[in-house]
Amino acid sequence: MAVPVILVTGFLGAGKTTLINHLLTHAGGRRLAAVVNDFGAVNIDAALVAENADGVMSLANGCICCSLQGDLLRTLSGLLRRDPCPEGIIIETSGVSDPAEVVRTLLDPVVWREAPLETVIAVADAAALAADPALLDDALCRSQVTSADIVALNKADLVDEAGLARARAALSRLRAERVIFPVSDGAIAAELAFAGTDYAPVPADPRAAARARFVTPRFESTTFVSDDALSLPAFQQAITRLAPSLVRAKGFVCFADHPGRPMLFQLVGDRATLGPAPAGAEPGATRLVLIAEMGRLAASGAEDALHRCVAATPG
Repeated sequence: MAVPVILVTGFLGAGKTTLINHLLTHAGGRRLAAVVNDFGAVNIDAALVAENADGVMSLANGCICCSLQGDLLRTLSGLLRRDPCPEGIIIETSGVSDPAEVVRTLLDPVVWREAPLETVIAVADAAALAADPALLDDALCRSQVTSADIVALNKADLVDEAGLARARAALSRLRAERVIFPVSDGAIAAELAFAGTDYAPVPADPRAAARARFVTPRFESTTFVSDDALSLPAFQQAITRLAPSLVRAKGFVCFADHPGRPMLFQLVGDRATLGPAPAGAEPGATRLVLIAEMGRLAASGAEDALHRCVAATPG
C-alpha cells in the first residue's frame, strides 16, 4: 500500500516544528511518522516532535536537499517496511533547504509508487513579512514559497489586520490567494494536508454527490461518484476549468480510454498528478473528493462538469 508524504518547508523560525506537531496531534487516528532535518550538531526538532509521532527519524548535520538525499531515501525505505507501516509520513526540511530538489526526488516514479507526495506546505512568518515584505526577495525564501502547494501564514495572531494584509500581499505575488491560509500556532486544517482516501459511502443514486462541511468552517467538500467510466480528455478539460475554484481534490478515476486501469488523481494548489491507483482500488468506479472554500463548489458547477465527463465527448 502506498503511504502518502507531506513535505513541510519554510524559513528558520517560521514555525515548521509547531505545525508538524499540530498535524501529528490532529491526525484523525492515522499513524504518522516524522522525518526531521535539523541543520546542526544537536537535533532539537526530533526531540520536539517525538512525543506525538508514531516514529521519528532524524537526519542531522546535513541539508536534506543535497548531502542527505541518499539518507532520506534510505529513511523512507525503512519506514515503509515497518510493521505496522505508517499511514502517512511528514518530512520537515531544514530552514536553509531549497525544497525544489526534494520535491523532484519525491516525484521520481520509483519513489512515487510507494510514497507519493501528497502535499507541500510552506510555513511563512506573518510577523516577519508584515515588518519586511522584501524578505521574499531572497532566492531561498522565494523557492520555499513557489515550491509549495499550500502556504501556512503562521503567527497571524501576532500582527494587526494591516500587517496581515501586507504579508498576504507579499505572498500573493508568488502564490495564488486561494492557497494562502493565515494560522496561529501552526494550526492548519488537517484536511488541507491529508485529503485522504476515506471517501463517503457510495450513494444509491450514482449521480448523487455528498456535500459536507469540514470541522474548519472555511471549507466544504463534495464527493463525486460514478459507476460509469469517464472520458479522459473531457476530465482533463473539466479539471482545468475547475482548478481555480478548488483548494484540492483527490480520488480514484476510471477512464473509458483505459478500461480496467483505475487511476489515482490528485490536485493540490496548482499541482495535479495522475498515476496508477494503488492495489485495492475498485476497478470500475470513480470516486473523487473536491475541497473548496465555502460557497465556491456550487458556484463552480463542479458536479455538473464532472457528470458531463461520463461517456462524454471533449468540448
